[in-house]
Amino acid sequence: MDEEYKVVWTKSAVSDLESIIEYIAENSPLTARALFRKLKKQIDTLSYSPQRGRHIPELQEQGIFLYRELMISPWRVMYRVHKRIVYIMAIIDSRRNVEDILLEKLIKPQR
Repeated sequence: MDEEYKVVWTKSAVSDLESIIEYIAENSPLTARALFRKLKKQIDTLSYSPQRGRHIPELQEQGIFLYRELMISPWRVMYRVHKRIVYIMAIIDSRRNVEDILLEKLIKPQR
């Protein structure tokens, strides 16, 4: 069996997840808890199969192939694989415009 990859969450991805869960928990704590478990479980599977996610189409169109995404509808989990580490970069709502979200993340001051 191949060696597992380490899954590392960036601050931005942690912030995304917290925002999603907090928003949903306002109306339904049980749904928020179930979503958290679902996202965490699926993301953890990247430790043994990180190449299964597709290249991010919006970035691929620009010739950028460093990033992949795992679709957990309606969420897009964006990540990068480097050596034996999977960096979780962002979790975004697939119903929103990716370019707008990425631009927002780039110009927003870091915490």
